[in-house]
Amino acid sequence: MDPQQLGFTPQRPVGWLAPLLLLNTGLRTLLAILFGAYLDKRELQNALSGESFEQPGTDGELWLDYVADLGDGFNATYSVAYLLAQPGLEAGGRMLPRGQVLLMGGDQVYPVASGDRYENRTKGPYRAALPEPPADGPRPTLFALPGNHDWYDGLTAFLRLFARRKDGHIGGWRTQQRRSYFAVRLPANWWLFAIDEQFGAYIDDPQLLYFEKAAAALGPDDRVILATPSPTWVKAANKPEAYDSVDYFIRTILAPTGAQVRVLVSGDLHHYARYTGADRELITCGGGGAYLLGTHQLPDSLTVPPKETLTRSASPSREYQIASRYPSAADSRRMSWGVFRRVPARNAGFATMLGIIHTLTMLAMAGAASQGGIFQRLFSIPLVFMLVVILAGTVLFAQPPSANQNKHARHWIIGLVHGFAHIALAVGGTWVWLRLPFHDWTWPAPLILAAILYGPVIAFLATQLLALYLMVASLFDVNVNELFAGQGIEDSKSFLRMHIASDGTLTIYPFGVDKVCRKWHADPDGAPHSPWLLPDEPLTAHLIEPAIVLNGPTGRAVPSKGDVATA
Repeated sequence: MDPQQLGFTPQRPVGWLAPLLLLNTGLRTLLAILFGAYLDKRELQNALSGESFEQPGTDGELWLDYVADLGDGFNATYSVAYLLAQPGLEAGGRMLPRGQVLLMGGDQVYPVASGDRYENRTKGPYRAALPEPPADGPRPTLFALPGNHDWYDGLTAFLRLFARRKDGHIGGWRTQQRRSYFAVRLPANWWLFAIDEQFGAYIDDPQLLYFEKAAAALGPDDRVILATPSPTWVKAANKPEAYDSVDYFIRTILAPTGAQVRVLVSGDLHHYARYTGADRELITCGGGGAYLLGTHQLPDSLTVPPKETLTRSASPSREYQIASRYPSAADSRRMSWGVFRRVPARNAGFATMLGIIHTLTMLAMAGAASQGGIFQRLFSIPLVFMLVVILAGTVLFAQPPSANQNKHARHWIIGLVHGFAHIALAVGGTWVWLRLPFHDWTWPAPLILAAILYGPVIAFLATQLLALYLMVASLFDVNVNELFAGQGIEDSKSFLRMHIASDGTLTIYPFGVDKVCRKWHADPDGAPHSPWLLPDEPLTAHLIEPAIVLNGPTGRAVPSKGDVATA
């Protein structure tokens, strides 16, 4: 089935180290930080409908699916969408039906939000997975919470796609929300609250008023699933203030009602991880389609809120232990070594940029070496310029935080060491170049030969040096994201399927997809609600860990493991 028949164009995975993308994303991030208050549409949403929603389910029960960090490459995004759209997934000898509600937990599109990107990377694949409402039941409902990538255009495209109540739908899923945040009453005294923290800055006053009104219906017998754009409970380990907004929301909006927040769920980090404590489960599930992020750097325990928080009125700190992660820490470490192979293979543009920078630096060094006198050699304008470019680039790549944050010095130190390593490579390359018989030929012959002979070789060596840097830097918790973003691993995806029973028991089934499908064929004769594209190769999901069962206000139990789930 060609793109015209599909109605969208399947996209390749985003090349996160592409030079223009790095520049574009960096500029958009800077603009969002500088002018975020002017672009913030949450204040304007106060004029829109502010009612909460109710999803009664069937016979007092409800199935709810959760997916986050989708809208990247087609194969990974559609693999997860295809599994979510199936009538059921089998696990442990039991058929788990498709969710009556689908919650998208953030970053519905990459790299930056726009109408075309949502159409080709998100809406198109999900419409292809479930083109029409199922014939054997009610149309499932879709809610979406924005992440930072959804915010890069000020939330314009997000609201146009997900906040159209009248006849709003994405394939077989209908949309109901009118704002970027929402409250949903679920069966058996359960509630879903989803808050929008624009880039983690704060929760705006109209949003707080909306949730105060919704929380008026809560009481001590109610339990809450709280969805957030980012797992700030994890990020607070290095940045204590990261959890302040979530803690403020819990203690000022939810805690006074007596309701218990039993589950915190988020995407943003592209893996699955669950921390468990006496009062609640903290779940990260960002495996909807974006590149895999490793898990071996995750701390074994968390103190939430962190004791270092500057908020004096913060909730009492509690300890949470990691209960499960996917991929496993051992698999994550093994995958990290693929950086030496995948970075050069998947980032041709970045390798070319490194080759150009190193070639120009070598020519500047060679030119300085041919000049007379130490002063002229060390301070030739082209050479100084290239050295500044290298050092500034490597320090910025290390992403040093502000000076008032913990462990900020290591970013500067590691960035400078990385820069001097590239300078040392350039010195070695220059030494070799000056011993070649044609280095002093008449200009522009040296430039042409350098581009043809020297450039490709030094580009490969420079990417290997970058890969080595990423491996070493990750040991100090620096550039861990880039270590995996540069590899663009599409496999090891994850999503949640939750079940609320009529007696109030919440069961969470975390599914993992070890290998996404990369070959599809059209099914033009299928039923109206059946997927347009079917997998040519096996596509299966399995339970990452035993299902998590929450009984009553505080009780928790974990049953035995399930088997592989098949669509």
